[in-house]
Amino acid sequence: MDIRTPEMDGYEAMAAIREGPRPRLPIIAVSAKDAGGERERCLVAGASDFIPKPIGVPILLSAIEMWTDQSAAERSVRW
Repeated sequence: MDIRTPEMDGYEAMAAIREGPRPRLPIIAVSAKDAGGERERCLVAGASDFIPKPIGVPILLSAIEMWTDQSAAERSVRW
């Protein structure tokens, strides 16, 4: 989930997800702003993990694997 989005930012979206019917849904927050405690702020707001931009495919796949039951070999991912 991108943290810096128009209308509803990632923090508001995370709060809505955490209050919804699937509060334990894994959320991987992403942001170009990694300085100033952004990672910690995301984790406190409900993110399961944080990845700074620019995001490399191996890093993203590793995070997805960590928070799901599927490995990259089990998914058909096309880039």
